[in-house]
Amino acid sequence: MSLAVTTGAAGALPGAPRLPDLLRRHWPLLPLAATVLMLLAPVPAGDASTSGKVGPADAASLLLVAVCGVQALRGRVRPLSPLAVLVLGVPALALAVATATAGDPYAALPGFVRYLQVFVLVPAAVVLLVRDAFEFRLAAGCFVVLALVQGAVGVVQYATRTGASYQGEDIRAVGTFGPGDVMGMATVVSYGLVVATAAALSPALTRRVRRLSAAAALVLVLPLVLSFSRGAWIATAGAAVLVMAMAGIRRAAKVLAALAAAGVVLVGGLGVGSEMVAERLTSITQVSSAPDQSVTDRYTMWAAAGSMWQERPALGVGLKGFPAHRDGHASLGLSSGSDTAGAGQGYVRQPLLSPHNMYLLVLSEQGLVGLVALAGGWLALLVAGARRYAAAGGGVRDCGLIAIGLLFWQLTDFLYADIGGPSTVLTGVIIGLAAWWALPPRAAAGRAAGPLRAAGAAGR
Repeated sequence: MSLAVTTGAAGALPGAPRLPDLLRRHWPLLPLAATVLMLLAPVPAGDASTSGKVGPADAASLLLVAVCGVQALRGRVRPLSPLAVLVLGVPALALAVATATAGDPYAALPGFVRYLQVFVLVPAAVVLLVRDAFEFRLAAGCFVVLALVQGAVGVVQYATRTGASYQGEDIRAVGTFGPGDVMGMATVVSYGLVVATAAALSPALTRRVRRLSAAAALVLVLPLVLSFSRGAWIATAGAAVLVMAMAGIRRAAKVLAALAAAGVVLVGGLGVGSEMVAERLTSITQVSSAPDQSVTDRYTMWAAAGSMWQERPALGVGLKGFPAHRDGHASLGLSSGSDTAGAGQGYVRQPLLSPHNMYLLVLSEQGLVGLVALAGGWLALLVAGARRYAAAGGGVRDCGLIAIGLLFWQLTDFLYADIGGPSTVLTGVIIGLAAWWALPPRAAAGRAAGPLRAAGAAGR
């Protein structure tokens, strides 16, 4: 809540609107806020998988796209540069090709809709509707709110032993996502931690906002640790180091020292899951010596995805084609599924339907055409965002830190995970925020701060 509330409070930033003006001038952002905050709604007990289902956050994202369409017809959206049209439009063409050339286009159609939602429509709506730095900060603040609430639920689950099952104990923090989506809470907590860290390092924000953001980042370390998610730990550490390096070594050293101290106190001093955390960290490097079954399954499915791509290198096996082709390409080392239990749900055996690597998933199902269209666009956003950050004035550089940090986290996490579950819709929001920063309108591209400089400027 630190970013959202303090930027909108009277006196926090010069010219910041009061609540009635905020709602009147920035109402198109309400569906965007709802897309993020609707993930506070719990997944019903026993619903181990939300695949193919439209959750509250997905419904809010559809409303976001609809509002964007109406505002576009009224001429009240942010103009797109030609590069932005290219980066956001090419994936749609690649997805259409992958669907049309799939062995069963009808079965691939749900995948086409999901990919279009996450990687085209939601990002485009965010770019078009977010008009200035103040609105960007409001959207980013929603991630902090979501992370704090989900993290609090996760900590309670660990303390009361009502979380998901982990090594025979119901202690894994999963928030309201349930054991069927053990990565959900870790993902949203990581998002909030990256946003809070970037805000704490930005001199463009007030001292009060920076202090609250630093406090939020420290608080979010605990639920992230208790998620026992190796991929989230790695991605968050990488994103935090990048953000700190971009903000400056002297300023970053204070935040890094505080985060390290928090980790030492929580795990070392208070003994919060110390043995399990140490074992989980050690397992990251145990790839060939003594890997656990989850690591074995992951590498087996990676090999299967590579084999599928070799079979059809240009276009892949088609959207949603990985499960159907998995057994024909996987070795006998692959287990039948993963065990889930706890957090209000009985024992469920979940099938392994994806390689848990977004790049390999795209490569196997969409081939080189899809990988270049999607991953190439993400890389372009990262490079363009870094270049704009280097040239931008101090008034909006916090937006750059947040956008680059979130995108880097997502691209790193894609090495260990792919899309799936209710939190997937946030991937589209993050790509949209990154594109908003990296691809300013042509009129703004030639100026350091551009027309989006005013932190609390009144809406148009």
